[in-house]
This record gives sequence, C-alpha cells and structure tokens, in this order.
Amino acid sequence: MKLTKYTHSCVRLEHEGKILVLDPGNFSEVSEALEGADYLLITHGHPDHYDPERVDPYLQEHPEVRIYAPAPVVEQMSRTLPNSQIQAVAGAESITLDGFNIKTFGGQHALIHPLIPMIPNVGYFINDNLYHPGDNFVVPDGVNVKTLLVPIHAPWNKIGEVIDFVASVRAPRAYQIHDSLLADSGRTMIGTHTKNFAARYGTEFSLLEPKESVEIS
Repeated sequence: MKLTKYTHSCVRLEHEGKILVLDPGNFSEVSEALEGADYLLITHGHPDHYDPERVDPYLQEHPEVRIYAPAPVVEQMSRTLPNSQIQAVAGAESITLDGFNIKTFGGQHALIHPLIPMIPNVGYFINDNLYHPGDNFVVPDGVNVKTLLVPIHAPWNKIGEVIDFVASVRAPRAYQIHDSLLADSGRTMIGTHTKNFAARYGTEFSLLEPKESVEIS
C-alpha cells in the first residue's frame, strides 16, 4: 500500500488500483490529493481536516467518490452534494471497500478548552495496518497497528501526550500529521524528541515531507 503524506493531516492511500484520501483540509494540497480518488474519509468537521470551499466543488464534479464522515459533516455535505454517496460513521464500525477494509475508533474530538464545544471525531484503521486518529489520542483496541499517524502539534495537545500516544500504540513505524502550525525548527525539535522516545518502545518514527510517499505493508 502506497502512502503519500500531504500538508497537515491529509493522506492519500493507493492499493490494488483504488485510491483513498483522508482529511483534505485548508492547509492541504486538496486538488492533487483528491485526483482520481475512489473514497474519501473525514475524521471530523474542522476546516483543517475538511475544506468545503475546495473539496465540495471537486466532489460535485465527481459524484462517484464514496464519502464517509461523522454525522454532522454528512449533514453539512448533503446540503451541497445531493448527488454524492455519503455515509455517516461513528466509532466501533467496520467498512468493507474494494481495496480497503476499515475499522473505526473513537467518538469525540480532543478537548481544546471547556468553553469550546466538542464535536464527533472518528479514527480510521485501514487494511490491518494504518491508523489515522484524527484529532484525539484514542488508542485503538483489539488491533495491532503497523503504521501510526501521529498528530504532533495542535491547540489540544502537548509533546508529552504525543510521546505517550506513540508509546501506548507501539506500532513498528510512525509518521507525523497535524504539523502545519509549526515552524521548521519546531517540527524538528518535536520530531527528534518523539523519535528518541518512540525507539524505546520499538517504534521507528520519521518525519515525512509534504507529498513524500512511502510503501507500507
């Protein structure tokens, strides 16, 4: 399975001739990531994970793309995409698609501040390999994650929680997501700390550049 990491939390997967895209947000190269997509998964409705101004026009031209997202996002998309195939998902569900088997985890976005309402967030575990948590640190139960995507910087987290998340999942390999608010020096610093601590727990953590691809199995 080929993984291409776009800016921030957007990821493109290619497997058995099918293309799946996760979280094309307003920091991401939306048009390039979505080109030829068969499936779109959205973890939650914040604009850095789903940018309707750029995503919806593409989907209007490509109603064949099958979309999976939390219920509030589906309700929003249904108003502008009446011809699209959109399905609401929550945690503890399974989805079977050509080229991809998916299990869902979680339920709520991580707390930013008590005065900011919480919204649904769904993490996706794909092909018994890759876990994209969206915006929380829910550790998926009952599965063995081989490749972990790690939100390394956000208004809702700190570096100790990043390290603890990697240590708890203990995937053999991990890559960063949710990093667009960082300067290069900050990304390097957080990446170095995460890499050093991750190694103690058997995880090889690496920073990917935007549009960089890796093969995962």
